[in-house]
Amino acid sequence: MTSNDPSEGLRPSSPPQADHAYVTLVTNADYALGARALARSITRTGTRADIVVLHTGGVSVDVLAPLAEFGCRLVETNLLPLSDAFNARHQRRNVHDKAPFTKGRKPDFHSPLDNFCKLRLWQLTEYRRCVFIDADAVVLRNIDRLFAYPEFSAAPNVYESLADFHRLNSGVFVAEPSMATFDRMITQLDAPDAFWPRTDQTFLQAFFPDWHGLPVTMNMLQYVWFNLPELWDWGSIGVLHYQYEKPWETDHPRREALQPLIDLWHGYLTGDDIPDIASLTNPVRR
Repeated sequence: MTSNDPSEGLRPSSPPQADHAYVTLVTNADYALGARALARSITRTGTRADIVVLHTGGVSVDVLAPLAEFGCRLVETNLLPLSDAFNARHQRRNVHDKAPFTKGRKPDFHSPLDNFCKLRLWQLTEYRRCVFIDADAVVLRNIDRLFAYPEFSAAPNVYESLADFHRLNSGVFVAEPSMATFDRMITQLDAPDAFWPRTDQTFLQAFFPDWHGLPVTMNMLQYVWFNLPELWDWGSIGVLHYQYEKPWETDHPRREALQPLIDLWHGYLTGDDIPDIASLTNPVRR
């Protein structure tokens, strides 16, 4: 696909108000709940950047309505214009059968095809630089300095051992919107027989093999809490990312181990009893 129209497949609710933006993706009602906590956490940092919520057809207007409280710019997005063969290879059943998750539980609502809509960030050419943050994350302090980082910057996928430092995690990344980049992405993404086992994460690491490393504190994965507690320092964490099990799940299988983090997320969701982050107690090795 080649296109000179950056708005193709996108329907924004309002014009931009800034030249930088925090961007997230909402694909259903659960992630809309996550976006509320994320948006509240971003606004509390005092940033002047826009908060852009890309959302697919699986999200109703009513579910998105609470985001108005935080001045979010809503951008409805189509799925990417990919081949039928690509879509068949990346259906949930095929992705999970070929590359099963063995470290934690992905909720049933995890949709591989929806994940690729992250790439529409590169169509947001009204912005000079964007920081993408997954909707299952919260921002704990001002991270506007990330807008000065180059494309493509991301933190390593560290949550089990230091051996994970060679892999990126696409839950937080810095990008420079460009239609030329977007068109190259679609071509490489939909190459014959291409299969991306961790969807957008695998693709982005292949597309940007020389990616720039952000500190792990800019995308602190929740499993670090019990797997690598020596890496955890509340005073330096910029983004807390709830990978695998989500804090809004009622049958959370790791609730006991992650209760302090779950409680913190609910504070950001409701706006009640959000603690002074620097005063929180770090985990200890057990």
